[in-house]
Amino acid sequence: MKPIRFFSYVVLASILTLGGCKKDEESISRTFRMGFQNSAPRFDNLDLFIQSLNLWTQRADAAMITTEVPWAELLAGTSVNDYVVNNYKGLVEYYRTKNLKLWVYIDPQNGLDRTTDAVDLQQAGKSIADADMQLLYKKFAVAMDSILKPDHVGLALETNLIRDAASSSIYNGVKTAANSAAQAIRARNANVPLSISVQVDHAWGKLGGGSYTGIAQDFTDFPFIQELGLSSYPYFGFTNPTDIPLNYYSRLVEGKNIPVFVTEGGWSSASVPGSFTSSPELQKAYIEHHAHLLNETRAEAVFQLLFTDIDVTSVPDDVPDNINYFLYLGLVDINFSIKPALQAWDKVFSYRYTGSD
Repeated sequence: MKPIRFFSYVVLASILTLGGCKKDEESISRTFRMGFQNSAPRFDNLDLFIQSLNLWTQRADAAMITTEVPWAELLAGTSVNDYVVNNYKGLVEYYRTKNLKLWVYIDPQNGLDRTTDAVDLQQAGKSIADADMQLLYKKFAVAMDSILKPDHVGLALETNLIRDAASSSIYNGVKTAANSAAQAIRARNANVPLSISVQVDHAWGKLGGGSYTGIAQDFTDFPFIQELGLSSYPYFGFTNPTDIPLNYYSRLVEGKNIPVFVTEGGWSSASVPGSFTSSPELQKAYIEHHAHLLNETRAEAVFQLLFTDIDVTSVPDDVPDNINYFLYLGLVDINFSIKPALQAWDKVFSYRYTGSD
């Protein structure tokens, strides 16, 4: 899952005017940067996005932009360069004033339904399996890199889940598009690290009651990988966060000298009847336990995409119902009231950063 694309529409020029028993050493240090993608309780209120931005940037040293390709706008004739400048450049400039390292992840598929193409592509009668849509994706990815100049670029999300959930034509389209974009970006930018993300819970068999399968195929299908993004929502597979094994991330990259980071994930602070049981206390316990998993694999970063909960009354009608599983991932609620998990996040953030960048 990733937040719906309109989370990034906060980008306006006005933003720029804003003011802004474990090892003993683990208790005072972290190997990983910490950050968020900008979010707000409602999708139609710029003031809430700005309020959220001011709050989370106080407790972050990294920022994430993760987005589906704006298919509808690009197919309607908007140039990729104009779209990137108008929707992201101002926000990124603001992040730079806060000295936040920037990760950009571009999703060629459907972030809320890994069985299908993006909704806008479906409505246009198109597919990522089409060569012209792969080319449009590549142009957008190149523009995101060349204009925003991020510190890290990801070119496909949750590829192992797409491979098992979607048709072979969609998966092969994602694979072709991502590899083509990687080649195009690398021809222009020799330095930015390139990656994909994989769905950790699926790799462990936790989403469908299966067994561990790993991610070997992803390294074969996306040979440009220099670092690996991890997507994990373990409340679907574990009753208690402390049941998550310490090698939950590190096992995926055993035998590989490759950096990893969590691109999305978290633990719901509320239950969804018939799906999982949770509470604010369990969400807090997850943040605390998660820090140990991250240090165990010497992760580069962790992103909690949703700083705020989502007000369900503001969700557009065309958003799939499974958004209900992710409404309560925020560290504050829809009124910006602090949850116990935010206190845990702040404590971890206060640890001495020992990363290499």
